[in-house]
Amino acid sequence: MEPSRAFADETGVKVECYAGTRPRDGGGANEDAFWIWRPTSTVAALCDGAGNAQHCAAHVLRLFARQVEGGTLQIERFPAWSQWIRTTDAAMAGGVQSTFVGVAVVEQRLLGAYAGDSRAYLVNEHGCRMLTEQPSRRLGSGEAEPLPIHEPLEPHDTLLLMSDGAWTPLPLTIVHRTVMSARLGDFTDLPGTLLDLSARHGRADDMTVVALRVR
Repeated sequence: MEPSRAFADETGVKVECYAGTRPRDGGGANEDAFWIWRPTSTVAALCDGAGNAQHCAAHVLRLFARQVEGGTLQIERFPAWSQWIRTTDAAMAGGVQSTFVGVAVVEQRLLGAYAGDSRAYLVNEHGCRMLTEQPSRRLGSGEAEPLPIHEPLEPHDTLLLMSDGAWTPLPLTIVHRTVMSARLGDFTDLPGTLLDLSARHGRADDMTVVALRVR
């Protein structure tokens, strides 16, 4: 597992953010990648390279990071996310492909977008809800349709970004129960706990979890 990271958002909303990733059993390079950033707002993104796409996910995140860090991508506006996804999809068309799910905590809102089957979940005392239900094509397909993530946030809300290797074995009830249990323990352990549950019957795919919690 890669080192976890925690941050306090400077927009008035305190956000914890931790992540973990593991390669599939017997695999070589991990085709998943994640990125976390927070000079002004907490931003997190996850990519999963499709097929034999070594380093594709990391490449996509480098492109994304360059736009965010340079201020080119206005994270508080969905059209900016949409334009970045369309431009990146067109540039990658005909080559390797990757999922993308990215979010930013801006004041008391969650903003972002996704393409592909990596998922985002919002978890709180009311339950566990998937924010990425609508099917979407991956970056590099030439047909990626940017889909928005836009949710109000409340204290103690938890957001999970998960690649398919992590979410496929876990029903929503298990995800909800695990997140609620993390409130009683150390939140830094949550990504690893979810990865352990997903890997209980073996790691058939690379798996990554990014967990954010509003304090």
